[in-house]
Amino acid sequence: MDTRRLMLLFVFVFSLYMLWDAWQTQQHPPAAAVASTSAQSTAAVADDASIPQPARRATPDAPNATLAVNSADLNAAPVESVFVTTDLVKAEISALGGDLVWLELERFRADDDKEKKFTLFSDEHHYAAQTGLLGKVGDVDLPNHKTLLKVLPGARELAEGQDTLQVRLAAPEVNGVRATKVYTFHRASYLVDVAWEIENGSESPLQADAYFQLQRDGASPGGDSFMMSTFYGAAVYSDAEKYQKVTYKDISDNKAKFIQQANDGWLAMVQHYFVTAWAPQGEATREFRMKKLDYDADVDHSRFTASLILPVAPIAAGAKGEISVPLFAGPQEQTALKTVAPGLALVVDYGWLHIIAAPIFWVLEFIHSLIGNWGWSIVALTVLIKLLFFPLSAASYKSMARMRTMTPKLMALKARYADDKAKLNQEMMKLYQTEKINPLGGCLPILVQIPVFIALYWVLLGAVEMRGAPWLLWITDLSAADPYYVLPVIMMASMFIQTRLNPTPPDPIQAKMMLIMPLVFGIMFFFFPAGLVLYWVVNNVLSIAQQWQINRLLDSKPGSNKPKAANDPKA
Repeated sequence: MDTRRLMLLFVFVFSLYMLWDAWQTQQHPPAAAVASTSAQSTAAVADDASIPQPARRATPDAPNATLAVNSADLNAAPVESVFVTTDLVKAEISALGGDLVWLELERFRADDDKEKKFTLFSDEHHYAAQTGLLGKVGDVDLPNHKTLLKVLPGARELAEGQDTLQVRLAAPEVNGVRATKVYTFHRASYLVDVAWEIENGSESPLQADAYFQLQRDGASPGGDSFMMSTFYGAAVYSDAEKYQKVTYKDISDNKAKFIQQANDGWLAMVQHYFVTAWAPQGEATREFRMKKLDYDADVDHSRFTASLILPVAPIAAGAKGEISVPLFAGPQEQTALKTVAPGLALVVDYGWLHIIAAPIFWVLEFIHSLIGNWGWSIVALTVLIKLLFFPLSAASYKSMARMRTMTPKLMALKARYADDKAKLNQEMMKLYQTEKINPLGGCLPILVQIPVFIALYWVLLGAVEMRGAPWLLWITDLSAADPYYVLPVIMMASMFIQTRLNPTPPDPIQAKMMLIMPLVFGIMFFFFPAGLVLYWVVNNVLSIAQQWQINRLLDSKPGSNKPKAANDPKA
């Protein structure tokens, strides 16, 4: 088998794998929730199991009735909301529990409507960040995400020259204990510090836990296509166990396997291009919990929670205490993720070749810092990769060029020994030895490049930096398919030219397949991101130039076995 057919076979098998994986995702998605009218009512009607329970201490099954708000109360009096604006986000904080229930990212457009901004937290997926305190003062529970808080006065928009913006919500006093929930937004950052300030006005020391959780349904967040699907679900990281992904289906089936307790690490919900993560700082014992919530026996309203539980340092009578955890809610920009917490950059889905993909993206990002355009950065990266593998690809092309000159002799042998396969193979091996050609000589160079190709595929697919990034003219989003299919058509043409430069297979059926495959793969690439197709087009053009030059040099050598035309009198 020549190297070009080996490469096409690999791409074909890899494409089948992607199709199968995407089909599995499409046909067996996790249970999706039915949209509710508001995120506030979602939190209000949540069953008591939505409040996580730490293993260290017994906790109540439900918040105190005087603090909880039921759905009937909400219908009678809508819950107050706070709307916050910074340079990067617009947010809505509900007075019910102080939940962060809506988050719009100003720099990103929605997947389905480019006229709208992208929303990470929203009613659509019941996506919200929730926090609360676990413990009692006497017989009364401390405030949690079902407690109605009072919004305190303060600024709601990050002013020019201001670096931080605070939003404060006060909980009802519980037997002398006063708790205030504080959000601190930062300029030029998707990091929000979420804290509970506690003043113990009781006569006894206060010991409590705090939980920080994410809640959403299991429906696909969108943005993927049938040809391309990326991971979405929960994730946990600790220094000992490293990065662990958990699908909503595994949570639903009680098959989720992840670390339950650690002295470090973070908890997240991940989707294509974006992530939400609670990332406690320092070393402190923390527990991780994940579960499915059911709200209706007749209609599936399944939602999922991923919770992080931390101990609050004991607060003496008359003293004050605080617990704060940063919340990152934004794009998977690796430079920013690395500054938030160790290992958080792993949420960028590079598949199983992360060890190769990560340095490839580093090089791509460095090139972009010099060029300033992601499209031209992809072109430059393709040229660098081609130069890196030049010796290997040259050996492959030389092998194919020599095989091309041998095609007439191989065809003659096949005609002469058509009825004797053993003799045909024997004569073919003699011919290879005589001409000093290794028919498999070009295979190794191709095999070495395969992992790089797969890694680059995941880099271009998973990098949020490509989302909405223009190249030139009609290519306004490198993460989306070419709207006019120009690049896929050019890619088909380049693949066809490459096929013509390769030796013609002796088998007529194989020869026809080689001509059809550029059309098949070209149509498949109609649905791929323009950035990935751009890489293939540039790579193919460089390969054509290299292979043509090698063929020309070999054909011009004295004594070369260049095949003669049929009407050549010297033939």
